[in-house]
Amino acid sequence: MLLFARISAVAALVLGTVIVSLAPASAAGVTATFSKQSWDTGYTATVTIKNETSAPISSWKVEFDYPASTSVGAYWDSLLTKSGNHYAFVNREYNGSVAPGASVTFGYNAGGTADPANCTINGAACAGGGNPPTTTTRTTTTTTTTTTTTGPPPTGSLPRKVLVGYLHASFANGSGYIRMRDVPDEWDVINLSFAEPTSATSGELRFSQCPVAECPNVESEAEFIAGIRAQQQKGKKVLISIGGQNGQVRLETTAARDAFVRSVGAIIDKYGLNGLDVDFEGHSLSLNSGDVDFRNPTTPVVVNLISALRSLKSRYGANFVLTMAPETFFVQVGYQFYGGAGGGDARTGAYLPVIEAMRNDLTLLHVQHYNSGPVMGLDNQYHFMGGSDFHIAMADMVLAGFPVRGDTSKVFAPLRQEQVAIGLPAAVPAGNGFTSVADVHTALNCLTKGTSCGSYKPKGVYPNLRGLMTWSINWDKFNNYEFSKAHRAYLPR
Repeated sequence: MLLFARISAVAALVLGTVIVSLAPASAAGVTATFSKQSWDTGYTATVTIKNETSAPISSWKVEFDYPASTSVGAYWDSLLTKSGNHYAFVNREYNGSVAPGASVTFGYNAGGTADPANCTINGAACAGGGNPPTTTTRTTTTTTTTTTTTGPPPTGSLPRKVLVGYLHASFANGSGYIRMRDVPDEWDVINLSFAEPTSATSGELRFSQCPVAECPNVESEAEFIAGIRAQQQKGKKVLISIGGQNGQVRLETTAARDAFVRSVGAIIDKYGLNGLDVDFEGHSLSLNSGDVDFRNPTTPVVVNLISALRSLKSRYGANFVLTMAPETFFVQVGYQFYGGAGGGDARTGAYLPVIEAMRNDLTLLHVQHYNSGPVMGLDNQYHFMGGSDFHIAMADMVLAGFPVRGDTSKVFAPLRQEQVAIGLPAAVPAGNGFTSVADVHTALNCLTKGTSCGSYKPKGVYPNLRGLMTWSINWDKFNNYEFSKAHRAYLPR
């Protein structure tokens, strides 16, 4: 994007939790117990370490085994080492000390359904008291009180034609703040902008509402979450968008990858969101020297992002909405250049391996047809922002497919029509490349009906092109809602 910019009222929730007891209840010592919340192909585990002795402990180490069918993915509040199917978790610097009678927890995501076996803590049985480890499983129903939302958001499919808009949720940026409940009904997907990293390489994402000093009319957290629920009840999808112009995210290590999965999941769970929008810009994605095949990437920031997105998709299942908003430089420019091959910029085409890996799970790709230089189309001519021709040529590239760096042995295959939307600025101040309503409709007529085409003739006709994305809902309000009203009328649901 240009310029980046609960219900929290107390609620009683009933949660089904599987608890694995590793000890008789009367055992003394330091104990570890395990609970899990399952999804389709795995679960999120919480391990609780309790000091049932009369003296404090200063560190802990929990070890256990899994069969080959189950493995540990993302983890948090611990450090992990692995040898074969044996896993060892040790405390972090902030949670090693446990006073008598106190407890601490750590967690992880497991791929597979098996429970841990042969558990020890600090070398003794997790049961405490030196008894041999035994495992029994029981299902309980627990009533708890919480101030954050949990559980899946409302489900349902997107309409046949969609309008996607970014909402300045953490900043105002000169266009004015819009409360969640006041987002107009024209929008089908609302991307909360932005969750940003604690540092470029940490993988740890944070999201907070716009501060009162910048947004005097910002709602309370409880009102914000109630607004999300109200939009979802109307069939809207509300996503967290990650990155933006100022949010550089480089998952250079597996630790950063796992922090990304954990922290993004925490944001989704806290606000009860429908999914994730990946808006990596700047230097978030680039390709290492020698990484020349988008179908088999080797660059860590790319490989780790793909792994993280797969983990989140696995965790949330079929209803998880995944969208991406790359710039043309990271996608269509890959027709000419890919990474640093031939002395080019290492970022060119760097989104292609991510899109390729996630194409079966990708809900929408809405490339930003703005803030772009000239881009060569499939006619081997350069196309320029601001008119219908640019949008036709850029959309045709992802709908028809193209050889990456001109190599006919490495063809980026067409995306499904319903996976593709066109990204546009909502107003002149929102981004370079603003296009009039008339020119946008000319582009849509050419792409979806095969009429009104200009100098560029697309490779096909795409009646199921999904719709339009804009930066942003706030800039649309600034421009008297021209974008949403005119394009909603042209693209009825």
